[in-house]
Amino acid sequence: MSTTADLVLALKKELKAAHMTYADLARKLNMAESSVKRMLAKGDMSLSRIDAICRALKLDFAELARRVADAQPLLAELTLAQEKAVVADKKLLLVAICVLSQWTLEQIITAYRLSEAECVKYLAQLDRIGIIELRPLNRYRLKLAKTFRWRPHGPVMDFFREHALLDYYSGGFDGHGEGLLLVHGSIARSLAPAFVERLQRVAQDFAQQHQTDQKLPEKDREGYTLVLAIRSWEFEALSALRR
Repeated sequence: MSTTADLVLALKKELKAAHMTYADLARKLNMAESSVKRMLAKGDMSLSRIDAICRALKLDFAELARRVADAQPLLAELTLAQEKAVVADKKLLLVAICVLSQWTLEQIITAYRLSEAECVKYLAQLDRIGIIELRPLNRYRLKLAKTFRWRPHGPVMDFFREHALLDYYSGGFDGHGEGLLLVHGSIARSLAPAFVERLQRVAQDFAQQHQTDQKLPEKDREGYTLVLAIRSWEFEALSALRR
């Protein structure tokens, strides 16, 4: 959530962009210039005062708040508490997965057995959790970075391992555009991080392509789930045979 300090910082930027000096602002607010300087320097003012400055700038308060929200750093990972909240309700988890794919409210309720009221309720929960910023007309802004990942040993990945992993790998991976590669080898330890970076780039390319293709008709798109992994591992049955 944006703080008053964030709003004040945004106001200073707007004043600079509008080429409005502290003296100009002081005249519009019927205040002494020294008082305006002190107020903005301390960053301590009421919301009503911020609203008055917005009027002086001919800037809508809601637009200011939106700009502040857009400037907030995006999350690369959720907290343990946030992930627990997501997996506590399977329908909430479903909506969370949909918003990660940037689905609209209409797309979600068309594809799944959720009423509009239910979906709006879950979007509001995701807003409170901190995954999205819910906006008018049930639109939203995703607050997760492109490098976002679920916690490796967190509630969501544990849920995936317990409930979805076997279902995912039970497929033949022989459909159009599908594939499963299992490659084992011994390489220099120093090179392993470079392969992880390559996998991350593939994941980012996939996510970016998803964004780009949202403008295509739905009949021309297909849902795919990409799973990338690399780890130092040996199948337990083989490990048991080691000398």
